[in-house]
Amino acid sequence: MRVIYGIKKIKRFPRAVAAVGVFDGLHRGHSRILRAAVEKARRIKGASIALTFDPHPQREESLYSLKHRLRLIAGLGIDVCVVAGFTRSFSRLSPDDFVKNIILKRIGARHLYVGSNFRFGREAKGDYRTLEKLAKEHRFGLKLFRVIGINRRPVSSTFIRRLIKKGDFPGAQKLLGRPVSILGTVVRGSFLGRRLGFATANINPHHEVIPPSGIYAVRALFQGRTFPGICYIGGKPTFIGRRSKVKGQRLVHIEAHIFNFQRNIYGRDLEIQFIKKIREEKKFASPQELSCQVKMDIRRTKKILSHYRKSHKI
Repeated sequence: MRVIYGIKKIKRFPRAVAAVGVFDGLHRGHSRILRAAVEKARRIKGASIALTFDPHPQREESLYSLKHRLRLIAGLGIDVCVVAGFTRSFSRLSPDDFVKNIILKRIGARHLYVGSNFRFGREAKGDYRTLEKLAKEHRFGLKLFRVIGINRRPVSSTFIRRLIKKGDFPGAQKLLGRPVSILGTVVRGSFLGRRLGFATANINPHHEVIPPSGIYAVRALFQGRTFPGICYIGGKPTFIGRRSKVKGQRLVHIEAHIFNFQRNIYGRDLEIQFIKKIREEKKFASPQELSCQVKMDIRRTKKILSHYRKSHKI
């Protein structure tokens, strides 16, 4: 997938089918829109274009970083993703100007695919009625996708964010259509895990929503391959002297021990999929006691992941 940063760098695409939205979290509703755009573009031998925005227009805490979003959008087969910087001047575009100057003139869209709750233009005044009027006026195809619901709940990034923060992974996974995950860069840590006998990858997340503290059975995704592992999220209470604070709160550490993995991945991106919580974070009397507990956690994790692979036929 080709990524273009900035509206001014766009050149009109042939027979473009444009899907527009923030696509934060890329949940089932977003995936349905993007897949439909890909299918339509292939049918008419055109280009599938995703237009997304960064930062979030509503200034909400993002489920996923832009990098994570782009990674998932690429996985759906989109040809080009345009990242529009949501600047003050961009936010002042009228709904008509947004469609005429960005969607039609810049992208050259013949077909526009959006969710029925999509709002756009200055003060978010544009809605599906505006789009229907403009589609007739400028003769472009318009497909509106109704908000889907699961268990009488509308699928939304806001609701998924809430579920992840309280640790409801099964609920979040139903709405996402895949396991809850974070994407981050592997950074150097204090090597405490290595001294305990368990080398860990310390992860600096890209401003993503982090699950609650605890120990998790996980799958690590690196360079197209998946590896089983265990992940710790918390403040390292056993090593209280090493605890640090950010804005009056304890700094949260994310460390993953990937089974049978010896590669040097400092500075590389690693995606962690959370399969199941093993236990809560706990303070131990000594590093030795912690090491014994980690060994038990690993044995339990391997059983959980083995069952997960069999039940999902991975």
